[in-house]
Amino acid sequence: MAEGKNTGMALICYIWILVLVPLLSEAKNDPFVKYHIKQGLVLLIASIIGGAISGIIPVVGWFVIAPILSIFFFVLMIMGIINAVGGQEKPLPLIGQFGDKFNI
Repeated sequence: MAEGKNTGMALICYIWILVLVPLLSEAKNDPFVKYHIKQGLVLLIASIIGGAISGIIPVVGWFVIAPILSIFFFVLMIMGIINAVGGQEKPLPLIGQFGDKFNI
């Protein structure tokens, strides 16, 4: 674990619905936690959009796209948790750059 950083709150940012906990607490004032809140929000929004898209495409969406997206978003969640626990501020692959768009 990285010393001097609030890795616990940063880690929570990647557990989908729990991203709201650090967002609604004083931890959001910590730049390290704020970075991971933004990454967690991007992951949450991307997974909701991916689920909606795969849900409206009959058969192929349900049995091919949805499982692939689920694995992809799970891997991104694990990568985010590893970065948070390691005290790193690395953007998530493919979607992480959108985190800069949030103004928290």
